Amino acid sequence: MPRFFYHVLLFLMLPFVPLKLVWRGIKQPEYLRHWGERFGCYTTPVTKKIIWLHCVSVGETRAAEPLIDALCSRYPDYRILLTHTTPTGRQTSEQLFGDNIQRVYLPYDLPFAVNNFLAHFKPVIGLLMETELWFNLIAACKQRDVPLLLLNARLSEKSASGYTKLGSLVQNGLRNLSAIAAQTESDAARLRSLGALDMTVTGNLKFDVKPPADSLEKGLALRQSLGEERTIFLAASTREGEEALILDAIKDVNILTVIVPRHPQRFDAVGALIEKSGIHYMRRSALTEPLAEDVKVILGDSMGELFTYYAACDFAFIGGSLLNFGGQNLIEATSLGKPVLIGPYTFNFTDATKDAINTGAAILVNNVVELREKIRYLQEDSTQREKMRDAALRFSQASSGATARMMQIINKYLG
Repeated sequence: MPRFFYHVLLFLMLPFVPLKLVWRGIKQPEYLRHWGERFGCYTTPVTKKIIWLHCVSVGETRAAEPLIDALCSRYPDYRILLTHTTPTGRQTSEQLFGDNIQRVYLPYDLPFAVNNFLAHFKPVIGLLMETELWFNLIAACKQRDVPLLLLNARLSEKSASGYTKLGSLVQNGLRNLSAIAAQTESDAARLRSLGALDMTVTGNLKFDVKPPADSLEKGLALRQSLGEERTIFLAASTREGEEALILDAIKDVNILTVIVPRHPQRFDAVGALIEKSGIHYMRRSALTEPLAEDVKVILGDSMGELFTYYAACDFAFIGGSLLNFGGQNLIEATSLGKPVLIGPYTFNFTDATKDAINTGAAILVNNVVELREKIRYLQEDSTQREKMRDAALRFSQASSGATARMMQIINKYLG
């Protein structure tokens, strides 16, 4: 696809963008704010040289935390500008970094919008996280001699197949990047097959993310509220349709289950689903002590507490993997030494999942029947949980170091 047709396609879609924002704003009102930024209109003052880092949503923002900390420490005379696509990503950066950085929405990939963005902020360098390939943005950075790096890059087979159909558009986009730091050799191979040239395998930044200093303390407090004598099973970052399967898996198991949906706009829908099932549950936001013995499910309806939930549980299921969503990050769970159950759909984290299973930190469950069996198994066998705990910590610690390797690449462009 020549870039001319890419332009035409974007402009044809432009009239529908406000409708999409309004539609999303019905469930998540934050989508109704900062529209100007999405079209390249900014009022944010620029007082220092800018290091710009783009993180689409929550996962990329959390993964970037060690890199942002390293950049702030190494380059105190620069200002970090963090751009997002989703309101939840923006909220996460507010929780993690407060006023230490600036944050705006990245504009849509329209030529006038990306040119306005670059003209306003004049970044010294741009850092794109994971799989963000916006071809007009890449071309505009190339034209303005702004080094643009793709960091923590990952590319599933499914995504690679889709990009292949775009032909020279993708090849030129990848070759106009200044450098690419891939998570794994498999990711690097798929990017090379699309035409990428300058490639380094640096590992996954998510292995360098440290639990917040107070997460263990908060986790222990939550554990005390839930009942220290009860076995606690956490279903983390669940996606639509998975909660029903989890409720089915636990219905005959005497265990306390904490369900934390991936997206906060689904909290009420998941609460209604649990209530309809007839299971006695409470919301995290309404938790009282002591917890009644007949409460079987806690709905985790809070933001920014995933590490706290991990610290409080005995073992966890990682959502997005029991149905075909590609899986979510299991590294946070293993960094706290938690045994992991994970479904068969993990194309977003293929290598990390395989390694976790092979080292004994995780167990694969192919369906709801196997999920129920493994929940019973880990509930009853504390020795196995302890073995998996040790394996999880070894797995997490052995894969760290990506931040330092990426900083070596960035330093070449910032001096």
